[in-house]
Order: sequence, then structure tokens, then C-alpha cells
Amino acid sequence: MTMNPLVRSFHHLGTSTWTHVIADPATRRAAIVDPVLDLDPASGRVSADSARRVFEYLGTTGLVVDWILETHAHADHLSAAAWFQRTLATSAQRPGIGIGAGIVEVQRTFKRLLNLDADFATDASQFDRAFAEGEVLRIGELEMRVIATPGHTPDGVSYLVGDAVFVGDTLFAPRAGSARCDFPGASAVMLYRSIQRLYALPDATRMFVCHDYPGAGEEPVAQTTVGEQKRSNIHIRGDTREDEFVALRVARDTTLPAPALLWHSLQVNIRAGHLPTAESNAVTYLKLPLQVDL
Repeated sequence: MTMNPLVRSFHHLGTSTWTHVIADPATRRAAIVDPVLDLDPASGRVSADSARRVFEYLGTTGLVVDWILETHAHADHLSAAAWFQRTLATSAQRPGIGIGAGIVEVQRTFKRLLNLDADFATDASQFDRAFAEGEVLRIGELEMRVIATPGHTPDGVSYLVGDAVFVGDTLFAPRAGSARCDFPGASAVMLYRSIQRLYALPDATRMFVCHDYPGAGEEPVAQTTVGEQKRSNIHIRGDTREDEFVALRVARDTTLPAPALLWHSLQVNIRAGHLPTAESNAVTYLKLPLQVDL
């Protein structure tokens, strides 16, 4: 008999991001998906104020975290994966940090774009696991399968456990559509085909998204279903053709500005949530490449 997880979702208002805690009701083992650090770009202050809400929930419920899972290297928020790993580690337990195997391509791209030091490794070694398509991991008695869902980024993966799938930025809530495909290594064709893999799941499958962008007076949505996406997603319904989706996605992406935290986020997230090493003055810096047009 397939067991289904308990899921508690936490909204990060500043980046419209959802962090999900997946729990096995039988063993109280858990995983965290897409955790977020707080960053004030103006002051450079990085904190774990929002992450502590999740940490407090874990404490009050007695959950033991086995995995901290990223659906991809996000370009709109700093990952709190390293903070959670450090904060939750005990003498007997250290949760692993996992991401899709495509992170290697993302690391290579942004090492070049950011001109990172030669010793920055582009082999996913900053993570405990880089998951390939179809890999299986366990959360207590729950079995979780990795589904490769690239398109938004080359490293995109979704995590299927019981009747729930965690899709990152592959799809948003139906009213918000789908993720952009104009980052390095992205592909609208690839995203369409990844979404078809998700749409092949049973309609009743609970789908947990990483972002929602509600309008005025609306509440952010963390969860929908495969069936609801197929019926009403504004970018890609169950009967949307590949050429229709690609044309829509390409046209829309040309109008989108770069994410406000693009360069801040990638420098941290390709390091599994670790900040760059402090320099000789004990201060940590993030690089900002300039496009000079003078």
C-alpha cells in the first residue's frame, strides 16, 4: 500500500516562495523542499528569520529531517539549505542536501559568467547528492522518486512521494502559468516535455509549487492538483500543443526583466546555500557583473 506524506507549507513573502516540509506520519522523519534565507540587498544583511519559522515547526512537531531538497538552483532567493543542515545537525544525525544532476551544467555556466576562482568545483561536490532521473530516496517509510523536469533550468527536478509531487518552478499555480525559459541552458521545448511528464500523473495527485504571485486581495496558493493544472493553467492545459506553448513562452520571456536577486542568488545556490568564503578582512562579498553601456 502506497503511503502518502503529510505536508506543511511556509510562504516567504519577500520572494513569493513556498518552502514545504514533507513528513512520514508513521516515523516522523521529514524532508524540507526549497528553503529560503532572507536578504536585504540594500544593506547586504543575510538572516534566517523566515527559516526559523520552519525550524520552530520542526521542533514543536518532533520531526527529524533526513533531507534538504532543492528543485533547482533558484535565481530569485538565497537557499537556506546550508543553514538548515548546520542548525539541524547533531552528533548522530546530519541531513543531506540534494539537487538534480544538471546542477553541474549550471555551475559551469555561472562559474564562467561570474568569473569565479579556478578552484570553484563544478562537479556538484558542494551537495551531498546530485540526483539522476528515476533515483529513489527514503523519508522514513515513504519512498520518493526523482523526476527530471528541466526546461526552466537544466537542473530542474520534481520529487514524487505518494500522492504528492513537488515541482519547483516547472509550474506555478494555474492562474500564474509556467516558469520562464530564458536563462542559460533553458528551453521552452524541454519545459513543455517536462510538464507532459507531470501531466501523465493521476489527476488527483497533489502538486506543490515553489511560487505563487497572487493579485490584490488574493491569498498565495501552495497546492493544486495535476487535474486542475490540466484544466485551467493559463499557459499550458492538458490539450495545449507544443508549438503553442513554445510560442507563448518565448514571446512572454522577451518582456520579463531579470530577477532582482539573480546574481545574489546564483552565487549562493550553486554552493548548496553556502555563502562565498570571507575575504582577508573577514567580510563576505557577492559579485555583481556590470553591463557597461557608456
